[in-house]
Amino acid sequence: MENKKVLDVVNKALENSKQRNFSESLDLAINLKNLDMKQPENRFDEEIILPNGLGKPIKIAVFAKGETAILAKNAGADYVFSQEEIKELGNDKARAKALADEVNFFISETAYMPEIGKTLGQVLGPRGKMPAPLMPDMDIGQIIKKTRNSIKVRSKDRMTFHVSVGRKDMEPAKLAENIEAILNSIENRYERGLYNVRSIYVKTTMGPALKVI
Repeated sequence: MENKKVLDVVNKALENSKQRNFSESLDLAINLKNLDMKQPENRFDEEIILPNGLGKPIKIAVFAKGETAILAKNAGADYVFSQEEIKELGNDKARAKALADEVNFFISETAYMPEIGKTLGQVLGPRGKMPAPLMPDMDIGQIIKKTRNSIKVRSKDRMTFHVSVGRKDMEPAKLAENIEAILNSIENRYERGLYNVRSIYVKTTMGPALKVI
């Protein structure tokens, strides 16, 4: 899709949005077609890197020990949990649910994945927040840096779903680039690409919806 068309729609959405006393986000409403969403293979479930981030903090939690835990803290992880703390979270469902709602992404050393699945799977799984596995040869600092600009987009079994692409106070060109990253991801996800998209609208939190596709 042409960058200019996306940018024009973003500019119109921002121009048509009234001034609010809070920071609005810019969101996409994505409507798919000709897909049986009862079939898991047709559902959209992707982690997408936005070239310009969301314009707000992304919280990351890491399950690790030793040097990896230290590197994760130095790289700016919001939370670093040890094996003992995994067990504590498993025994405190209220705290685990609050953490799952607060944190955007979880990362875990592979050794902890079975225990996390057993103790926290019921909390993290339905929210689409099971940890990304950290293999021994991976650089946790680079993973955290990349994740800061990532979003998780899930359609579940719905043909229509929403995703934030940034904040209203970001530069229009950067918001347009973020939208293009999502459009490219959808196009690559389905065999028929954007022909499986009925429509896509963009809007600020409280503003009118404008058609992108």
